Amino acid sequence: MRHAVRWSVKGIAVLAAVIAVLGLLSLAVMLLWNSLVPELFHGPPLQYWQALGLLLLSRILFGGLRGRGWHGHWRQRMWRERWENMTPEERERLREHFQRRCGRQTATGETPPPPST
Repeated sequence: MRHAVRWSVKGIAVLAAVIAVLGLLSLAVMLLWNSLVPELFHGPPLQYWQALGLLLLSRILFGGLRGRGWHGHWRQRMWRERWENMTPEERERLREHFQRRCGRQTATGETPPPPST
């Protein structure tokens, strides 16, 4: 039960951080646009929600909608190299570790006891 609460709190914290970062980025886009574009190109000034829309549109057009973060490629490469350098026994221990950690059943069909803290 305590584990579920901890993940819920972490999830809420991550969501709040994402919203805060998105808000700050939108504000930065709005301020930069309004300080540069109207004077240089005689374009219209942006409101906050227009800046947020422009930010999301640029993400869709230029960044795609992949779920990967900024560090996805090197982290994936690192884990692949570690996996390839492991012995079969080490690989099996790692599989069992993650199965226990994720609450899945062991090969015998029993649910492992929760780890002691």
